[in-house]
Amino acid sequence: MSWMELSLDTTNEAVDWVCTLLAKNNFTSDVYIKKYTEVESGEIAADWAFTISLYLPNDVYADIQGSEIAQLLSPLQRTGMATDLQMAVVEDKPADTEVASSLIHRIGERFVVVSTDTNYTSKYEEITLRLKPSLAFGSGLHPATILSLKLLERYVTPGMKVLDLGSGSGILTVAIAKLGANVLALDNDSIAVTATQDAVLRNNVEQQVTVTEGSLGCGSDLGHWLGGDSINNVPTVTATNQFNLIVANIPGRFHIALAADYQKALCTTHIDGGLVILAGFTDDYEEDLAVAFTDLGFEYVDCERQNEWVALAYRWKSN
Repeated sequence: MSWMELSLDTTNEAVDWVCTLLAKNNFTSDVYIKKYTEVESGEIAADWAFTISLYLPNDVYADIQGSEIAQLLSPLQRTGMATDLQMAVVEDKPADTEVASSLIHRIGERFVVVSTDTNYTSKYEEITLRLKPSLAFGSGLHPATILSLKLLERYVTPGMKVLDLGSGSGILTVAIAKLGANVLALDNDSIAVTATQDAVLRNNVEQQVTVTEGSLGCGSDLGHWLGGDSINNVPTVTATNQFNLIVANIPGRFHIALAADYQKALCTTHIDGGLVILAGFTDDYEEDLAVAFTDLGFEYVDCERQNEWVALAYRWKSN
């Protein structure tokens, strides 16, 4: 059987956007992500970090679907985050092991993100996060995910109660659990909920994690984390003094809207108060977030940066 191969090269931050756009439009064929390695000149291009390929059966519908996907992804090309979509007929899809071996990704001091099928043995003190390639935000390749992991590595301690709001692929949930904490993973997208559940089981941390479709406080009224679509019948979680730490890798405008809900959900009994880690935005939002959180009595604690992307940590203590 032959296949229609659709491929494009992307920046780091475009990987999750491609997968999310495909998922939202029900293009769920096999998706392969490999490190970008070559161009015609034989040199690595600085702008491109990964090559994403997907495969459609080479039938009478392939050209139509290919054109629809090209149109869907064209905004990424126009903004310089990806190349034009290339189409070619091939006889075979890549071997899973070939693709998996190219995606051993080290983050921070201890985290190593690998595909489920990758043959990798953790070294001393390393924390391995095994993910199945999925159409859910949070591959570990996006700067916002990397920055979140670095801050979590710094602040999560065993026994903490943590909320992962907008859990996506489940990568942050798994990381938190492997650092010894107990996690409630929430997402308002059913694809993300399924991906998080899968990641939890693959990493054997189900005893520490509860995965639920829903959102905190007013989050249910704000639409889809990534697309702005309306979300119907998503349960609202009302939490009061429940979590030692909240991490949310979602767009900046959601953080501003949810700031008061974060405050209510954080535990006030600990001497150090509660911590919130905010990610999913560029530095354009940094000043607005500072105003929103300091006005509520939060204290700035820490940040991590990668190019224009930033993750912030704020602490709240009750008076």
